[in-house]
Amino acid sequence: MPSTTVYNQAGEAVEQLELSEQVFGVTPNMAVLHQVVTAQLVNRRQGNASTKTRAEVRGGNKKPYRQKGTGRARQGSTRSPQFRHGGVVFGPRPHIYHHDVPKKMRRLAIRSVLSDKVANENLMVINELVLDTPRTKDMLTILSKFPASDGKKVLMILPQRDENVLLSTRNISNAKVQHVSSINVVELLKHDYVVMPVKTVRWIELVFGEGLSAEEASAKIAEDASTTAGSEA
Repeated sequence: MPSTTVYNQAGEAVEQLELSEQVFGVTPNMAVLHQVVTAQLVNRRQGNASTKTRAEVRGGNKKPYRQKGTGRARQGSTRSPQFRHGGVVFGPRPHIYHHDVPKKMRRLAIRSVLSDKVANENLMVINELVLDTPRTKDMLTILSKFPASDGKKVLMILPQRDENVLLSTRNISNAKVQHVSSINVVELLKHDYVVMPVKTVRWIELVFGEGLSAEEASAKIAEDASTTAGSEA
């Protein structure tokens, strides 16, 4: 069973966390990864590039000069493709680039990337990521405690929106923060290191391992947190 070290915000090892084998311990499927990444990038395209044909360009209704006797090639319109300001032949037209990928394939691709991150020790788990006030310097101090601080791209995945963390990170060029429900293959591959709290790991295991929906996983984590708080009290 795969495992990883849990750190605190000071960069100190706190405990060893066992990870789900079916989420963080699978063999990466490169073929599925390629299909999912291609589909995700294609779906970002707006598909609104457009050109006008000779029938749509304004003007050109009059024959530019007589048919014979000029020594030039015969022309019927100045909006033919060979003329400046003429129409475009076989130019782009607005159309949809959308490409569907089955849900099972999308989830397998995410499990493959996460497993690769764990195998290469590029997944950093932190017990919690909390800032009292939004301050970029504090976030840089936290990141400097991890191996991910050496000019590498860092993706921080949070279990819930935290304005202080968001505001503290937005001026750091090599760091990005996103909610766990927005997890996707392209962002995981684009960043060298992934930093996530223990709650995020639990959410991912519930959704991609046990098959719960995002809402059910969030409710389950909130219920577990309240139960733990009540037992400690």
